[in-house]
Amino acid sequence: MRYKTYLKLAANILFHSKIRSWLTIIGIVIGVGSVVTILAISDSMEEDMESRFADMDMTSLTITPGYTKASSAMGMRPGDSGGGSSADDAELTDKDVMALKLVGNVDYLYGQISGKEDVYYLGESADLSITGVDSQVWQYTTSYTAASGRLLEASDNYVAVIGDRIANDMFDQPISLNQVISINGQSVRVVGILESGDNDNGIIMPIDAAVEIIEDAEDDVFDSIIVKVDDIDNVDTVREDVEEKLMISRHVTESDRDFSVSDPEAQLESATEMMDSMSLFLAAIAGVSLVVGSVGIANTMFTSVMERTRDIGTMKAIGAKNRDILMIFLFNSAMVGVVGGVLGILLSLVLTSMLPSLGLSIMRSSMGSTLSPELIAIGISIAICVGIISGVVPAYNASKMKPVDALRYE
Repeated sequence: MRYKTYLKLAANILFHSKIRSWLTIIGIVIGVGSVVTILAISDSMEEDMESRFADMDMTSLTITPGYTKASSAMGMRPGDSGGGSSADDAELTDKDVMALKLVGNVDYLYGQISGKEDVYYLGESADLSITGVDSQVWQYTTSYTAASGRLLEASDNYVAVIGDRIANDMFDQPISLNQVISINGQSVRVVGILESGDNDNGIIMPIDAAVEIIEDAEDDVFDSIIVKVDDIDNVDTVREDVEEKLMISRHVTESDRDFSVSDPEAQLESATEMMDSMSLFLAAIAGVSLVVGSVGIANTMFTSVMERTRDIGTMKAIGAKNRDILMIFLFNSAMVGVVGGVLGILLSLVLTSMLPSLGLSIMRSSMGSTLSPELIAIGISIAICVGIISGVVPAYNASKMKPVDALRYE
């Protein structure tokens, strides 16, 4: 027989039992749709994460009090829970900054503080994050860009640069340049509004003013220290030097270390590994539905073989070979996979386009446009493979039937 004949006979089997075939196909649709959707979301999240890190300055090291292996890798802030050992009462002071000034290949170095305070504007209030930085050098170390106004300058005191969401969405009336907001009774003038995506919910101001405004802030005590390395090739060397200097100045060893040093590249690697593990776990769960779908195909194929036993006997009696019977049923199971795969891809397209409208706007990019041609090919290939593998045993059994026994079957 020709392949065209196999295809025609397989299609006849598929259309002969429409309800049973569609019920089987639904299992493949759900399985393929789930797996492809999860992979699409994972790809989008990874692209978005890399995009965010691409915007970051890869030559900046961040030093924070407390130490865990997780926080060292991920750059977690003080107060975050990362497991492992940590010195809860550890703090960074001006003494640490002085010690770090001895490290070479460093362009800029400063301590910063952060906290949350109620911010008032035109009778409304909001609890917002405030970061106090060294206004003399901050503009040279940050990757933020002012959409309007300017960044902080050396002579600034009670002024602030605010995020885009605070300026435009947080209060009923937008905050424009040179408007005054009130923080803990202090008037602060807005001199700059950052571009969207650059610390949208944060307020950045000179550290001298921030110490007066943030309740638990103290002079010469920092929540983190920023080290700007002169060249990206020197980041690893400077990181080792920073750790060595701080361990000497703080009189600690590796076993009782009370500070963490992180850099964007290490954070990206750790975040990517975590993302890959999570995606693999979710895809494995979604793959269970594919297993269920494959069992459904096998069950349908066994039933089809039983229903067509006499037809198989007739075909063999008029000259059909074992290979012909095998190929007809394999084509049939593969067709189930193809139809299920195509519909599963359509289901995935619908799901990925609906996620942003369901409130899952965890990424800056649109998730509806992330179903790549590679994912579509992978989804359909998986469906075809599942269909063929599920149909191998029933097709083999059908091909081995003896014509006499098949014709006697009732």
